[in-house]
Amino acid sequence: MKEWAKGFYQSGAWRKCRKDYLKSKFGLCERCGKAALIVHHKKYLTPKNINDPNITLNHDNLEALCKECHDKEHEWNKKEKEVLNEGLVFDEDGNIVRA
Repeated sequence: MKEWAKGFYQSGAWRKCRKDYLKSKFGLCERCGKAALIVHHKKYLTPKNINDPNITLNHDNLEALCKECHDKEHEWNKKEKEVLNEGLVFDEDGNIVRA
């Protein structure tokens, strides 16, 4: 867990939101139907949006995932951040920057 996100993920608001969201999805992964252990943010959290409840606590931005599907999601995102062209990469916010 990133240092800037620890306070949010340890908050009562997140714990309640996470519990309620998993319950609303019957504890099942929304991609494969296995047991969901993780509530994933579709729009990834950043230091810029970590205090925006419309992103962090909004059920429309959440997805219940099993560990395997969550790992696949982040592996896919990692590939997006690889070098696009010599000297260019995606930054944490999806902007193209010089490597």
